[in-house]
Amino acid sequence: MRILIDINHPADVHQFKNFIWAMEEKGHKFKIVARKKEHTLELLKAYGFDFEQRQGYSGFKKIFGLYTINKKLYKLAKSFNPDLLIGGPGDCYVSQTAFLLGKQSLIFDDTEFSKVQNWLTFPFATKILTPSCFWLDLGEKQVKYNGYHEIAYLHPKYFHPNINVVKKAGVNPNQKFALIRLVSWEASHDIGGRGITNPVEMIRALEKYGKVYISSEKELPKNLKKYKLKIKPESIHHILYYATLLIGESSTMASECAVLGTPAIFISNSQRGYTQEQEDKYGLVHHFGSQEEAIEKAVEILKKPNIKKEWHNKRDKMLKDKIDVTKWMMDFVESFPI
Repeated sequence: MRILIDINHPADVHQFKNFIWAMEEKGHKFKIVARKKEHTLELLKAYGFDFEQRQGYSGFKKIFGLYTINKKLYKLAKSFNPDLLIGGPGDCYVSQTAFLLGKQSLIFDDTEFSKVQNWLTFPFATKILTPSCFWLDLGEKQVKYNGYHEIAYLHPKYFHPNINVVKKAGVNPNQKFALIRLVSWEASHDIGGRGITNPVEMIRALEKYGKVYISSEKELPKNLKKYKLKIKPESIHHILYYATLLIGESSTMASECAVLGTPAIFISNSQRGYTQEQEDKYGLVHHFGSQEEAIEKAVEILKKPNIKKEWHNKRDKMLKDKIDVTKWMMDFVESFPI
């Protein structure tokens, strides 16, 4: 089978990497097209993938970039002649290009409230594959599976934490440390969103209980630069595994921590189906709309002894309930009628 995959976000690299490697071993051929967003291209290079770069647009600019990107993707797809096109959340370029070519497309989505992206993507997709906790009913196009995107790359079968990576980053894995995650709020699904309002106040509260580091999509002001986590992008999950706590604005990173067994606090005025399930059913993630409530919970967690053991037990229970998402992806694609 010939498969074109469009990479629109760093998380897409992680989600699809094991799938691509395993499928290539079985003789399937891939064409990877990627947008330059944050560390997407660096990740692809670090994992040894060949790819074609395309442009990318955020927010409402996405609508105006449709012609430019679809033209590029159409040309690449026409040349590669794929049997199937695959994209991640809100990848309207894949679904629209496949529609124009008369090809089939699969969209792996987990973001319910991305109204603009979903409106541009779903009508043209052949199938939309979502976690079973996804809130929206998308009709006959929707296929639900019992897992999360993050299980595809952080399940113990695929991810093996390396303590030396953490030490090399200058982080002591044997001492408590918290990671603050800041997002740029430029994505179309971030329009109107808000999260951490006063990072300095948060740092002061957390520093009483251990070291504090910041991972950020945006440039940090001078007074926060000393907290910046200086690592290669492919090393972040080793840091998350050994962290005592994640507190931040990224739902993806909160879910990653849930799969790794690290306490996570997600601060946003919006929720996701997967983070809500991870909170309500498994107690792995805590969601708050305000920074003040989040700090209070963070301090409570940091004060607890043996907190990681408690979270690993919760994580193990969750993983027993869920499927091997990468294997499911392979089985679904290989049995998909072309």
